[in-house]
Amino acid sequence: MTKLNVGVLGCGPIAQAGHFESCTKAKNARLYAICDVADDLRDRMAATHAPDKTFADFDAMLADPDLDAVIIATSDAFHVAASIRALEAGKHVLCEKPLAMGLEESRELEQVVQRTGKVFQVGHMKRFDLGLQEAKAFIDGEMGEIVALKAWYCDSTHRYPMTDAVQPLIIKSAKARKPAEDPKADLERYYMLAHGSHLIDTARYFAGDIVSVHARLSKDKGMYCWFVDTEFASGTMGHLDLTVSVRMDWHEGFQIYGQNGSVIGKTYNPWYYKTSEVDIFRESTGMSYRPLGADGHFYRRQLEGFASVILDGAPQTGATIADGIASVQGMLAIARSVREGRRVRLDEVEGSL
Repeated sequence: MTKLNVGVLGCGPIAQAGHFESCTKAKNARLYAICDVADDLRDRMAATHAPDKTFADFDAMLADPDLDAVIIATSDAFHVAASIRALEAGKHVLCEKPLAMGLEESRELEQVVQRTGKVFQVGHMKRFDLGLQEAKAFIDGEMGEIVALKAWYCDSTHRYPMTDAVQPLIIKSAKARKPAEDPKADLERYYMLAHGSHLIDTARYFAGDIVSVHARLSKDKGMYCWFVDTEFASGTMGHLDLTVSVRMDWHEGFQIYGQNGSVIGKTYNPWYYKTSEVDIFRESTGMSYRPLGADGHFYRRQLEGFASVILDGAPQTGATIADGIASVQGMLAIARSVREGRRVRLDEVEGSL
């Protein structure tokens, strides 16, 4: 098998903006099938992206013996149930982030992943940003111990005019399946799931497991701003800033101070498909360098990494089920810390967002 036959569940915005093109451009995967209950949307996407097959029923797609893997590109509330059905049907799964909205369902999914032995990856595509990967290689290989990490993820009030200029025209359908509750009805929860999950995963990607958090939340002038004092298992001191929405350009990045050097990174609006600008400073030479990272299509690179694990036995460099659960724990701990005004350990949280 030279290419992975991939089926995409859900023809909504994230599939249209990222996953369909990734499947058609990937060197080791192909768009084999798409599935959506909305006939008009499914037909429109089939005409545009030309999969081999289309399905209105998810179980019918999963029953296809030529299907190897599934991308779960549905609303957050459907991630766990759809992932379990795919795994039980013998398919590998790349599930959009966040993994889940609570810990109980996350652990139920983890048991299925372990029992089936299938490859499962969470769609934290920033791990496939070449700039972040170069920073990670320096941290693991030369930096020595990390003393402190600061990371920020600040959405912009001008985000939608900017993304509308570069994304494909997003097609919607009145027939699309929607969760029982409007995800944006609770903006505090929505922003944490949509954006906080990225910030937590990036911090863990660089500095390892988070042990505890002490968070404050300001809701003022239409801005939700979380400042999170973060304790890592390694002893690294951390500070996370999640703000939606700033009155400026998209503002995302990190600063990492280590024993033998430092890293400063600026990450762009993801829909520009532009690699992060990362300056890596080596104390031994007194010099810094910035990798170009010409290939900035991290959604396609994410899929290729996922396929390489399945086809070639390559090590998994994407976010695992354990990473996904840790992100959920981090979000729950931040929410609890805000409510109770104290430091909260990740291992003491339960429940759902």
